[in-house]
Amino acid sequence: MTHIHYPASTFTMPRMRSQDWVVNPARFLFGLSRYKFVAQMMRDRFTLEIGCGDGFYTHIVHRTTHVMHAIDTDADLINDAQTYAAHHQARYEHPIYFRQHDILTQPYPGVFDGIYSLDVLEHIPQEQEDLFITNSVEGLSKDGIAIFGMPSKESQPYASELSKQGHVNCKTEHELRKLMQRHFGIVLIFGMNDEVLHTGFGPMCHYRFAVCANKKGKS
Repeated sequence: MTHIHYPASTFTMPRMRSQDWVVNPARFLFGLSRYKFVAQMMRDRFTLEIGCGDGFYTHIVHRTTHVMHAIDTDADLINDAQTYAAHHQARYEHPIYFRQHDILTQPYPGVFDGIYSLDVLEHIPQEQEDLFITNSVEGLSKDGIAIFGMPSKESQPYASELSKQGHVNCKTEHELRKLMQRHFGIVLIFGMNDEVLHTGFGPMCHYRFAVCANKKGKS
C-alpha cells in the first residue's frame, strides 16, 4: 500500500464555526453546502457579503470570486474574521476585506456585481426588511445578482433552540418571493433540505434561497 505524506500544518476555526462543529457537526455541513451554492453563483464577480459573522464560510465564496468585501455588525466577530484571514491571505489570488458595518444604518460603499446575505433576513424585524434589502443592494451593478438565504417559516417548529435564536421574520416561499419582487424584476426561489439543493414543494423546504437580478430603481 502506498502511503501519502501530508505536510504538517495547524488549523484553528473561528469561534462560531468551532461551536457548530462541537455542538452539531451536521449543522456545520449544512452551512458549507449553502456557501458552496453561493460560490458557484458568484463566480468571477466582485462580491459583497452582508452578515459574514466570523468569516469562516466567506472563504468558500472567495475562492471563486474576484476582490471581496464582507461586513457584519459584531466587532468581535469581525476581529476573528480579520485574524483568520491574515493567516491565509497569502494563498489567495484576490484580496478579501472584512469590515464592521451596520447595513440598516447606511449602505456599504462601493459597486459590486454580486451581493449575498445568508441567515440574516430572519433576524430583521418585518418593519425594517425593505430598508435592509434596499441598503443591501444599493451598490449592486445594473447586471449584478443578489442572493438571500434564510430558514423557512415551515421549518421553525422542528428547529433546535440554538438554530432559532433571534428568528423574528422567517418566511414562506410566497412571502419571500413577494418581498424580493418589490426590489427585483427577476426572482428565482430554490429550496434546500439538509445539504441538498432542489426546486421541490415549497412547504417542505427547510431552507430557501432567493436568487435575484434586474434590480428595480436606481442602477
